[in-house]
Amino acid sequence: MDEVLDAMFKRTVVPDEEIIKQGDDGDNFYVIEEGTYDCFVNDNKVVSYSNSGFFGELALMYNQKRAATVKSTSNGTVWALDRETFRRIVVQSTYEKRQMYEKLIESVNMLQGLQATEKTNLADALMPKTFQHGEVIVKQGDSADCMFFIEDGEVRIVRRDDETKEEKEIAVCKSGDYFGELALLTNKPRAASAIAISKCKCAELDVKAFERLLGPCKEIMTRNISAYEQQLEKIFGKPTSLAEVDSN
Repeated sequence: MDEVLDAMFKRTVVPDEEIIKQGDDGDNFYVIEEGTYDCFVNDNKVVSYSNSGFFGELALMYNQKRAATVKSTSNGTVWALDRETFRRIVVQSTYEKRQMYEKLIESVNMLQGLQATEKTNLADALMPKTFQHGEVIVKQGDSADCMFFIEDGEVRIVRRDDETKEEKEIAVCKSGDYFGELALLTNKPRAASAIAISKCKCAELDVKAFERLLGPCKEIMTRNISAYEQQLEKIFGKPTSLAEVDSN
């Protein structure tokens, strides 16, 4: 880590400055210290950053052209790491992590529609998380900033009725299952709570990576919303609109 920090250099940006451009060769990897930035693919904005985040790694890792354009929307500061140092220090550890998640990705049916490079990019974006028995992973009503894929262990999904306050089990998720995507799709608070039944190893995907990498899977996940609503109607005996989840 010290070697990475020592090799980085500071760059100050002004509003509307183009930091990387789609189609260009990759020269640096960037970490945001402060400022706001928009990311575009084919002139369509796909994600925004505010005072945190990073970008520019894909072209360096895969020796490809830039896949997106990033522009600043305010004054800001980023820290850059050049291509050679990035590849020497980062690529080896990234490769090891990628190998670890390849099997997990192949076990998730929803992800099989992704191309090989998309699966690789997803593996690189996943972050390991471990939860103990009884630990609440996500809580109904909370805001959402990530989703999870289960690598090992089991997770109990429960929902509390807003009127009766009765809590019922919706499902038990196991290895190869995923949860937490619903709130990211609907931009609403968590519709249910997720609790580890035993020690559980998960892979976390944050909302920015979700928006950037799982576009091809969103149609599948959106179709699942109606199935979730039907399941909740059977459990609670009344219609439930997950697109209008109460945050209380």
